[in-house]
Amino acid sequence: DIMTMLHDEMLYFWPQMETKIMNEGWASYWHQRIVRELDLTEEETVEYAKLNSSVVQPSRQSLNPYYLGLKIFEDIERRWDREKIFEVRELESDTSFIRSYLSKELVNDLDLYVFEKKGPEWKITDKAWENVRDQLVLARVNGGSPYLVIEDADFEKNGELFITHRYESIELDLKYLERTLPHIYSLWGRTVHLQTVVEDKKARFSYDGKKVQRKFI
Repeated sequence: DIMTMLHDEMLYFWPQMETKIMNEGWASYWHQRIVRELDLTEEETVEYAKLNSSVVQPSRQSLNPYYLGLKIFEDIERRWDREKIFEVRELESDTSFIRSYLSKELVNDLDLYVFEKKGPEWKITDKAWENVRDQLVLARVNGGSPYLVIEDADFEKNGELFITHRYESIELDLKYLERTLPHIYSLWGRTVHLQTVVEDKKARFSYDGKKVQRKFI
């Protein structure tokens, strides 16, 4: 019953998850436009500038959806007109929004690039604008969440749960994975296995109620 309730709640929020970048960008676009047309005092202007910059400024650790969505909408208005942004808002989702409207010029202006963990360090691996765009699209597939499927609910004929991550060039957050498996175990009641890809090698993570074990296959 609890899982069914969570599933129903997830369905309610799914449209927001598939349009997160568009929603945040749309809100930021109109927030800026409305406030700039108000007759603010000097103190109010400074306060607004501080609050707005804290929301839309680029992040050093991850992609800021407010910033990316805002810049794409501004670029659409520049390349077409304001009527076009209403059309885009009505018809697109994050994946089609990025695929269709993230241009070469915008990728260069925003200094976007693909980076991966090579050994202990993070390194820039690609700056070609098409690959940057495609990587961003991939990251938004399935609402930005990893695609996990149950392969076997009676693994090794012992009632164990075997889950497979449909790897699409984006690795799972391993610390998050290891914190999540115990929760799945508490729901399932038996050992839980999750198979994924780590540094281009198949890896299986298992939790038996005591500790998480990692095994390369």
